[in-house]
Parts: sequence; structure tokens; C-alpha cells
Amino acid sequence: MHLPMAVQFPDPESADEQGLLAVGGNLEPETLLKAYKSGIFPWYAEGQPIFWWSPDPRMILYPGEFRISHSLKQTLHKPDLHCTFDTSFPEVIRWCSKIEREGQEGTWLTPEMIKAYTLLHKMGYAHSVETWFDGKLAGGLYGIAIGRVFFGESMFHLVRDASKVALYYLVQFLKINHFELIDVQQSTAHLRHLGAIEISRSDFLEQIKKACAKKGVLGKWHTETEPRSSTTDT
Repeated sequence: MHLPMAVQFPDPESADEQGLLAVGGNLEPETLLKAYKSGIFPWYAEGQPIFWWSPDPRMILYPGEFRISHSLKQTLHKPDLHCTFDTSFPEVIRWCSKIEREGQEGTWLTPEMIKAYTLLHKMGYAHSVETWFDGKLAGGLYGIAIGRVFFGESMFHLVRDASKVALYYLVQFLKINHFELIDVQQSTAHLRHLGAIEISRSDFLEQIKKACAKKGVLGKWHTETEPRSSTTDT
């Protein structure tokens, strides 16, 4: 289905077998927020129209189910490592744009998308977590927070386990602030190893409808709220 300029998304349950729901529309803040609250996200390559997706099943991670591997525990002990929140969003999304996704040529984070998510960051909806080694950016992630749902978009690492460290600190923050789930969109072995599971699209839509309606943490996620390193299993 092609979307009109005034975006009205079709029922996510009407997506095709690959999860493609609609084509067209725009990346205005209202459109993106409406999409995420409806279980829909954009994913397309430069030169293509905007493709909107709502896959079934959907992979999610409950913060309390995050698994800490032995190697990650060791990494968390390193004295030259620390994480920050929302201090280098432009750098994080730029690095994420350079990461190739399996089965896709070129970047999926087009300049248009980077501009749109950067605006959401300025509005207090999009957030980044940065991992630093020896004072240099070594990995990170970004996503959208609505209510008590964090919609993960992308991660990157330049140093082994740096993206996992960012996810670890994100999970701790989300637990402290009573977030209910992290949307990680599609299944990968890496995410399953960290505790993510697949649920049906209908279950996902039901869960986010309730969780997105709850009061969240809008605005910059200040570094002083950053949980300190802990190697206790969650």
C-alpha cells in the first residue's frame, strides 16, 4: 500500500510475509512516533521510497532477561572502560550508518534517516549509549524511547564487546526506570544469545500499546543517572 502525504498507516497485521506493510510517506517526527507506537519501523536503502515494516514474529528483549556472558563480565571489569548516555548521538548514528546488515548492500541509514533521528534526539525521544575505551569511542547503540518501551535501532563496535557493554548499561538504566521491553525488531543468533526471544506480532502490538501509554523518561538521559559497572547476573 502506498501512503498519502498525511500518513495513515494500515493495520500492521496486514503486512506481507516478509513484514512489509507500506511504501511512501515521510519521516517527520509525528510520523515516526506514530509508527513506532503502532509497531512499525522504516527500513530502506538510499534511492528507494520509504519502506515501512512490521515483521511477524517480532524479537524483543525483556530487561530482566538480559544474559551476561563470562567474557562480558571480564570486559566490564576493565578500568579503562566507561559508558555515557546521550553525549555523542551524531557520532553513534554515523558509525551505525557504516555497519552493513546481512543480506543488504550499502547503508540503510540514509542521510534523510540520520536527519530524522537526530531531530528526534533533540526532541528527547531518540537516545544513544556510548562505550569508551581509553577515552575513545569504541561502540554504542541508539534507539527510540516511548513510554516504557525502548525501540532499538542499531549498534556498532570498533572494539570487541563494546556494543554489548552499551547494551548492558542500557538494560540497567531501563530496569531502574521500569521499562518493560526492548524491541530489537528481527531475530539474530547474537541477540538470542543475549536473552532476546521471538513473540507473535499480535502479542507484541498488545504489549507496546500498554507500555507506550505509560509515563517514560523524556528528554536527555543524563550521564549522572548512568548505572555503574556491576558484574552481577540480571
